[in-house]
Amino acid sequence: MHSQATHNLRIRNIETLPIVQGGMGVGVSAHRLAGAVAEAGGIGTISSVDLRRHHPDLQNQLLRSRDKSAIDAANLIALDREVRAARERAGGRGMIAVNIMRAVSEYAAYVRQACQSGANAIVVGAGLPLDLPELVADYPDVALIPILSESRAVGLVLKRWKRKGRLPDAIVIEHPRYAGGHLGAAKLEELHDPRFDFARVVPEILALFDEMGIERGRIPIIAAGGINSPERVRATLATGASAVQLGTPFAVCAEGDAHPEFKRVLAEAKPEDIVTFMSVAGLPARAVRTPWLEQYLEREAGKMRRAHERLCTLGFECLVQCGLRDGLQKSGQFCIDHHLAAALRGDVKHGLFFRGSETVPFGSVIRPVRDLIDHLLGATMAVPVGVPA
Repeated sequence: MHSQATHNLRIRNIETLPIVQGGMGVGVSAHRLAGAVAEAGGIGTISSVDLRRHHPDLQNQLLRSRDKSAIDAANLIALDREVRAARERAGGRGMIAVNIMRAVSEYAAYVRQACQSGANAIVVGAGLPLDLPELVADYPDVALIPILSESRAVGLVLKRWKRKGRLPDAIVIEHPRYAGGHLGAAKLEELHDPRFDFARVVPEILALFDEMGIERGRIPIIAAGGINSPERVRATLATGASAVQLGTPFAVCAEGDAHPEFKRVLAEAKPEDIVTFMSVAGLPARAVRTPWLEQYLEREAGKMRRAHERLCTLGFECLVQCGLRDGLQKSGQFCIDHHLAAALRGDVKHGLFFRGSETVPFGSVIRPVRDLIDHLLGATMAVPVGVPA
């Protein structure tokens, strides 16, 4: 029972609860988490990046391979497996989406594979997906959902896509002040700019729809960042958003695909443990201050001054633009795939643990996805149950 859910979300004639689970890589949101969210009636999202790390047979085939084509092929196989497994777990309920960063080198290949594997939706962030309609032209039933942070970017995407005869099926508006991982602002000092506030940006987008002759409700707005309570859900929906998206609260659920130690680190992090810094992708990022990150931040300024072009440390070439590989002095100087993979394994000493800024609903108690969704939508919770982290 969802006593305070005012309405459901409808995308491409599929109706779900107004709860979307954000995509979290490397491997943090794979088939177990996405399938559980969809099974509960929401939108579950698989992060496409480097999913081979969930498949020992693919990892064993590659060992320490630096063959980019072999690594890319393995990741496409893994993505196919994960989408199909998530759909099977969902049992026809909810939706299965695949989150794909525009900034990754295999963006187009991931989009095509996700469509072929049966994803209901493609969600694209970390860049403007101006070419997405062409990439999915052979899959007209797949929903297209860009992740943006302000009305100007929304206007650009709408105008460009409209000329191609396609509109987004929904738009995620992510607030960089609260979200985890890569953030939708160009500079660290922009994270608190009021232009990103939901109370401002959602009405601006609705006004933009009116100007462009797009019927309100035709493109649902999904607000992401800082959503961690039923009160925030209600307040965010009151701005005119149709649904909310959460990352960190889902990452620490029982069905989350990461190691239990990963969940413990995220769940127990205090506000002073969470920092923002420049990622290798040239975007601000937010993560937990782990031993590795603490050490890196102490040396960051010097590493940036000494930045120079070099070979990819893994041979994976995961990003189109990589601060470390390309010698970009204003970007991070570390291998993001290596440290995110360490976090996935629960390696606190070496891992990069992306996390949102706000507390998680159940503290250090690990609870099922369904409990989280019931809580967010206002259902009465029983005596807390679960496994302490």
